[in-house]
Amino acid sequence: MPSIETVAEPLVSLRDLHLSFGSNPVLKGIDLDVYRGQAVSIIGPSGSGKSTILRCITGLLQPQRGSIRVGSTEVHTLVQEAQRIELRKRVGFVFQQYNLFPHLSVLENLVIAPRKVLGRSRADAEKQARALLAKVRMEHKADAYPGQLSGGQQQRVAIARALAMRPELILFDEVTSALDPETVGEVLTVIRELTEEGMTCVLVTHEMRFAEEISDIVYFTENGVIVEHGSAAQIFQHPASERTQAFLRHAVGDPGRRPAVANDPYLLTNLGRYSLSV
Repeated sequence: MPSIETVAEPLVSLRDLHLSFGSNPVLKGIDLDVYRGQAVSIIGPSGSGKSTILRCITGLLQPQRGSIRVGSTEVHTLVQEAQRIELRKRVGFVFQQYNLFPHLSVLENLVIAPRKVLGRSRADAEKQARALLAKVRMEHKADAYPGQLSGGQQQRVAIARALAMRPELILFDEVTSALDPETVGEVLTVIRELTEEGMTCVLVTHEMRFAEEISDIVYFTENGVIVEHGSAAQIFQHPASERTQAFLRHAVGDPGRRPAVANDPYLLTNLGRYSLSV
């Protein structure tokens, strides 16, 4: 993974972020930075505010207090939907549910946004779409429809569709939680390749071993606050907070003494490597 200059300006910066749904506080003062080329994972128990953070970054949710900056865009100040659409051209978002257009073929799912939103030619958009489908090993399904695909296949198409907009940042929100165990590895392989290639990624995930392997920085959240953050090695092997230690013992076993798993699909040595060329 690329080295990150600590003096560089972060691509994403959240400061003192507060958000409540009615009388229910969900985020209680979140500070978070993501630098270009980093893979950042947000982990923690369900309901701790992880997915809400991602939705704030893209302007899908508006905080009551605090600031959000993506590049030069002050997201918390955006009031018009057209402004948020401009932001989302630069920020890809892959959800737990695939959200593919069921009436369009796989190829058309990738072509439609670059043509209608970015104004690219049919030939250019289709050429890129086929390259991206090859990247996620779905080129043989270009003419299929989403309903003809497995969950893992649909999620790989959803990732390719997000990449078709050539984003500078891509967010993954529990993208394997709805998948059968047999198809989880194929989706994680694609994400791992993107991080290797230097794509800036923020992942909300319960795949702890995967997060440990691919992340530059890990944030542990609970009850709407960042309990601690640091390098993957620090958080997974030497967590400072007793709450983080307890969470990881439950999620992956005692940090530092996790047994090796034969043919573990999440280990870097067992994942294929591909490059993106569009």
